[in-house]
Amino acid sequence: MRGARRGLLLTPHPAKMSEYGFQRNKPLPEYRAQKVPAAKSKKPTPLIRGVDIFCGAGGLTKGLEISGIDMKLGIDVDPACAYPYETNNSASFLLKSVRDVTEKDFSDSFLNAPLKLLAGCAPCQTFSTYSQRWACPTDERWTLLREFSRLVRDTQPHLVTMENVPLLQRKNVFAEFVSTLESEGFHIFSSVIDCADYGVPQNRRRLVVLASKLGPIKLLPPTTPQNRHMTVKQAIGRAPRLEAGEICKKDFLHRSGALSPLNLERIRISRPGGTWREWKKNLRAPCHQKITGTSYTNVYGRMVWDKPSPTITTQYYGFGNGRFGHPEQDRALSLREGALLQSFPQDYKFAPPNTRISHSNVARLVGNAVPVKLGKVIGQSILRHAENWVGA
Repeated sequence: MRGARRGLLLTPHPAKMSEYGFQRNKPLPEYRAQKVPAAKSKKPTPLIRGVDIFCGAGGLTKGLEISGIDMKLGIDVDPACAYPYETNNSASFLLKSVRDVTEKDFSDSFLNAPLKLLAGCAPCQTFSTYSQRWACPTDERWTLLREFSRLVRDTQPHLVTMENVPLLQRKNVFAEFVSTLESEGFHIFSSVIDCADYGVPQNRRRLVVLASKLGPIKLLPPTTPQNRHMTVKQAIGRAPRLEAGEICKKDFLHRSGALSPLNLERIRISRPGGTWREWKKNLRAPCHQKITGTSYTNVYGRMVWDKPSPTITTQYYGFGNGRFGHPEQDRALSLREGALLQSFPQDYKFAPPNTRISHSNVARLVGNAVPVKLGKVIGQSILRHAENWVGA
């Protein structure tokens, strides 16, 4: 319109707005100039492409994808991981031992990526407190973290993340891993966190490592105060009721293991948060009747509704394997309930439909996974870091 200037919006004078409707034969209204607010500049989210080694069923990949990272590939030696990984995530799955993986396996995933992320959680059984009596220095699983280091050197990512058990940070192999990252020019953050502080409905302490060639990096602060931790009831309270050994008709992963008559009697007299010490002696396991076994109280227990669950292990489907008894139903956790406590989505698929389900196989995939919500926070931390440093 004549008289308009660049960056100005011409609008009728308020005193004339009601008088004129721009009808035919009406005089033009008076105008006054108003400045148009300048559009706020927003840094574009950098495109980060990622590869997840030791990907398992895809807990870390799913969390990173939810955060906005473009995950392209997951690698694992376990064929049982292929279906859940590819069915629930956008990334492809490569069945291969990390020892045999080379930079050529990454070429398509990292092709033309502005920023490259190498993520993974080396199998932690070797580093866990439970396994120390069996894990000798010659155990070949100790070398898996060294393979991670090798792939960092070979593929030259801009960003690295790793999650594992806290005890790992006290091992020489972890010091070697950190030394390798430092020699490759990475800034490193590492800390032991409780997943409950990040919205995961379980008490699960984990070592989180973030590394970046862009600049100093750190994990976002906790998102969930201790008095607002997500509880067992919030996570699984709406799951359909089950008897021990029953399978839900609507969700075939919502199934619980059968209980022996003795264990059924035990769980019926167990209270949430209680221990086997409250049982009559004839119900106690022989090992618990010895002096050496009296301190092992974190088995044969029911969970509590209004608290986070204990750490979900690969044996969570068994009542005698930990504090995995349902808070009020006379059974152990179902496979689906364990996945929900690991913060997997309700519809996450772990096995093809109409196939035989193995409790031990699915529980292994669930228990070994990185909680999805923790993966999401890791991804958000990486993205925020990249936005602050790219173009700075």
